[in-house]
Amino acid sequence: MKFVAFERAMQGTGASRRLRITGRTPGIVYGGTGQPQQIELDHNALWHALKKEAFHSTILDMEINATTSKVLLRDVQMHPFRQLILHADFQRVEANTKLHMKVPLHYSGEEESQAVKLEHCLVNHVITELGISCLPADLPEFIAVDLGGLKKGASLHLKDVVLPKGVSAVTRGKENPVLVSVVAPAAEVSEAAAADAAAAAPAGGKGGAAGKAAPAAKAPAAAKTPAGKAPAAKAPASKK
Repeated sequence: MKFVAFERAMQGTGASRRLRITGRTPGIVYGGTGQPQQIELDHNALWHALKKEAFHSTILDMEINATTSKVLLRDVQMHPFRQLILHADFQRVEANTKLHMKVPLHYSGEEESQAVKLEHCLVNHVITELGISCLPADLPEFIAVDLGGLKKGASLHLKDVVLPKGVSAVTRGKENPVLVSVVAPAAEVSEAAAADAAAAAPAGGKGGAAGKAAPAAKAPAAAKTPAGKAPAAKAPASKK
């Protein structure tokens, strides 16, 4: 992909703010044998370019002062809530220097797999982009992954994927991460959970806590009065 940039003479926060008001976006180009170069780009053109996947993962042709150079998009700073690009960073590309990039994974064929078509499983894409190392000439726009061989209970790992020639994966702490996982249908998961719950429940029976009824509460005994004895009535006092 190709885009046009312009040299930027003014630097600083105030200059960048005034530049954005005019519809331009400040940026920088660094790396390689040259010095960092301050640039500016048309905001609307950059906004539409960022919507394209290839703009993020392929080598770009940057034209500035009628000279074209190879660069990579390295970072974009966005406004917190406005549709505004604040700054863009680009890195120069040298033909003999390996690149470290993240490229998207394009999955296909899962609808025709046994796991989905016959066993009605769910397929989760655990990883959607992969870090790679390669020379600029070998940089792929994306890596295609065929999921047509998925089966229930199986997962797709990194070592199951054939990478393009000259490309090696860069993983952080995980030698063979899971790319795609297969989940059993919800009905089977519910039945398995119910079976596990039934197996874990204690069996009722004699001697078991479940088979014993709680003893009835005893009513407090009523106060007893001696039989045949009534309280003596007091005689009225005689009048003198």
